[in-house]
Amino acid sequence: MIHCRRLLLLILSLWTALAACAHNPGLSTAQGQIFGDTLVLSIGFAPSDIQLLLPPDARPAGRWSSAEFKSVEILLQSLAPQLWEVRVDGAPITPAEVSVELLPGDNVNFRLMFLKPLGAKKMVLRALKLGELPPTHREFVFIADITGAALVRKLLNAQDDTLEFPLVAAMTTKAAATETGPAAPRGFWAFLRLGVGRIWMGCDHLLFLLALLVVCRSFRSIAAILACFTLAHSLTLALATLNVVNLPGRIAGPAIAASLVFVGVENLLRRGAEPRGRWAVTFAFGLIHGFGFARVLRDVSVGAAGGQGVALPLFAFNLGVETGLIAVASIVLPIVWRLQKHPGFLRRGVPALSAVVSAAGLYWFLGRTVFS
Repeated sequence: MIHCRRLLLLILSLWTALAACAHNPGLSTAQGQIFGDTLVLSIGFAPSDIQLLLPPDARPAGRWSSAEFKSVEILLQSLAPQLWEVRVDGAPITPAEVSVELLPGDNVNFRLMFLKPLGAKKMVLRALKLGELPPTHREFVFIADITGAALVRKLLNAQDDTLEFPLVAAMTTKAAATETGPAAPRGFWAFLRLGVGRIWMGCDHLLFLLALLVVCRSFRSIAAILACFTLAHSLTLALATLNVVNLPGRIAGPAIAASLVFVGVENLLRRGAEPRGRWAVTFAFGLIHGFGFARVLRDVSVGAAGGQGVALPLFAFNLGVETGLIAVASIVLPIVWRLQKHPGFLRRGVPALSAVVSAAGLYWFLGRTVFS
């Protein structure tokens, strides 16, 4: 009876996590550059995120086409000035120009141009709409001077939606750019946290690993699976971030969901026995999961300007993913090992967990294809 209660608690925990993670956490970007007395902000949103800021009766259904974008373009134009509050030396300034367009890859891009007083000393930017988006939504902000050197970079959320920086550095050239060096550690930790958050919020990746590990009988097989997954996703994460190889999100997302269905069904067909050659399956699907991780870095424009500035974000983000995986594994694996000592778990628990993983994979697959 005690073991049945433990199994029921584990299954209920998985369903709770699935409900909380039915959608991947949203991520938007804001890139700014200061040219003399001008600040230009380019803000990118996925349509699924930006439509939450539109009236319910005006939200296009499914993937946005050019016609659907045109139907809400006026609303988006009126929304644009409400996205950001900009203050210079305490005084608010309004955008002098506003534009919005639908970019290839199904991304909505806003462009705001602000004219600031000459001789200003400090600028404060606040993302006004983060509180109206889901709690997991994050916005990565990168502001550069005229040389392209970073003035500030920060990952914002609804509780921390403001950033400020001195404008003196923006007036100078390369000498001042070196003074922005302290921003690098903040950038490292921001990408590290982004990687940890991606794996913790990415229930599809975690359930995939759970389905792989729940049938493992030895530490050797567990180590092999974790090593293959790490090697595979690290490879495609690097290649995709460097724009060497690219797998569109409309393919990578459903393929990741399909990997859950495959592994869960394989566990059911093997009746809980550890399949031979599971490491090869792990490596193959790990390559696909790596493209999913890479999309996060592409969304914050890492790698868009070539190789310079890619190494640190790539290393920090991947380290964050691995740190998140290790943290989850250190909690889940001891529970699984303890349960595996009881025949009832192998007969009923493993099939039940595998069925949950397959159902979740099918749910996500349909949500990313048929009902997208």
